[in-house]
Amino acid sequence: MNIFTNFLRSLVLTIIFSFAAPLCLIGAVLLFLSLGGYVPLLGGYLTAIANAIFNFLSIFGSGSALHGILVISLTCSFVGALFDTYVYYRYQILRLDS
Repeated sequence: MNIFTNFLRSLVLTIIFSFAAPLCLIGAVLLFLSLGGYVPLLGGYLTAIANAIFNFLSIFGSGSALHGILVISLTCSFVGALFDTYVYYRYQILRLDS
């Protein structure tokens, strides 16, 4: 029973961190680009890059950049959960072989 609770704890933490990582990464990039837009020589370029990222996110979110970020985060969370389940499965097999 202890192994199962360890697996669930690991799975929940993996899901949370896999969901939060793209949110923080995309948020940090957009924050940097937004604040960099106030630099006189780079303002136009950084604003164009930020608009391209918003357009990219709106493709995944059916027109909404926020929904796009959530879709990407949920996908990363699902993949992280699958990877953690695979690692748990491999750990069980390797533990039984030795």
